Amino acid sequence: MSKNKQWRESLETLPTLVLASSVFVLSAAGQTGPQRNASDTSTTKGTPSPIHFTPNQLPRRAQMYYEGVWGVDDLRVKQAESGELIRFTWRVLDPTKAKPLNDKKIEPTLIDARAGVQLIVPMMEKVGQLRQTSVPEAGKSYWMAFSNTGRPVKRGDRVTVVIGQFRAEGLVVE
Repeated sequence: MSKNKQWRESLETLPTLVLASSVFVLSAAGQTGPQRNASDTSTTKGTPSPIHFTPNQLPRRAQMYYEGVWGVDDLRVKQAESGELIRFTWRVLDPTKAKPLNDKKIEPTLIDARAGVQLIVPMMEKVGQLRQTSVPEAGKSYWMAFSNTGRPVKRGDRVTVVIGQFRAEGLVVE
């Protein structure tokens, strides 16, 4: 075979080779391997690092304020009873400073600006208010429950709890 004839045959097969190789490359590109996203910050390949989510993590300055001025810490807001109640809890560090939070004469409210609602502590016929009003003791946790009828306050909402002069802002509903 002459060199011209070989050259012509190789040029005729070139488009076929290019098409075949592009099909191979495209099909290989369409296959997916292990997916990695921006939140996966693992140091070893294929093993994602654990992500710890703490929704009610208050800034350190806010924690110091509540500890120093109100004598409380570990402020939490959680849904209870399938979302019909919102439970606010706190732990007492200094009973003297925390006394207003347990004062039954003060009407507490929970405010959700996103939902545009103010929730109150309901008064049950045989039980009374759904809150603890005993004299606070250091190291003990206390709670109160707000009525969330119709469930306007949802998990993930940022709320404010107001009890007299006490005001805890930016708490995330768990």
